[in-house]
Amino acid sequence: MSCAKWRCSLFAKKTNVDGGCDFAARPDLPATVQPVFWSPAVDPSIMLFTRRPDLLPSVSFPSGGDIAAGRDSLDGRHAIDTAIGAQFLLPRGVDLGDPLAALIPFDDDTLDRIDAVSRLWRAWRGRVVPRDTRMTDDQRRRLRLKLQAADGRMNGASYREIAYAIFGRTRVAAEVWKTCSLRDAVIELVDSGRNLIAGGYLQLLRHRRRR
Repeated sequence: MSCAKWRCSLFAKKTNVDGGCDFAARPDLPATVQPVFWSPAVDPSIMLFTRRPDLLPSVSFPSGGDIAAGRDSLDGRHAIDTAIGAQFLLPRGVDLGDPLAALIPFDDDTLDRIDAVSRLWRAWRGRVVPRDTRMTDDQRRRLRLKLQAADGRMNGASYREIAYAIFGRTRVAAEVWKTCSLRDAVIELVDSGRNLIAGGYLQLLRHRRRR
C-alpha cells in the first residue's frame, strides 16, 4: 500500500468534516497541532511491537505512561509516546497491555530501528533520553532556508528578493548581483528546497550511514 493511501485509510472511519472527502489530515486544523502517522516502511523510527515470546522469562516493565490516542489502520493500531514523540505500531491482535517485544527486521534501516527502540526503552525506564540525531541543528537551519527559498520562488519572488529576505539587503548590495556568491547560494537553496518538496524530504527520516 502506498504511503498516501495508507495515511488516508487512518481516517476512513472518521466522521467527515471536509465536505464528504477523506483526507490524510484534518483540513480544519493547522499542521502544527495534529500528529502525522507514518508507515514503518517509510520511517524506520516507527517501531513495530509484537507479543513477547513465552519462552523468555516473565519481567515487570513499565510502559505506556504518556501514550496519546492512536489511529487504527489496516496494519493495526498506531500510537505516539508524547514524552519523546516516538511512534509505534501494534499489529492486529497485540495490545499495549500485553508483554511486548520489539520487532526489528534485518534490512538497510536496522541501525535506525535499534536507535528508536533504545530511545523509547530509556524513556519507559525513566532514564535520560538522547536526542534524535537524524538531523543536526545546522541541518535544521539549512532545511528552513531551503523551504523558505523554494516557497518564495514558487510564489513569484526573484532570486534577489529571496536573497534580501535571507541575507539582508545590506549584505546583498555589497556585491555585484550577477557575480555575487549569494546569488549562487540562493539558487542552490531553491533547487534543494524543490527537491525536498518533490519527495526528497523522506531522506530526512533516516540517518546518513555508510551502506
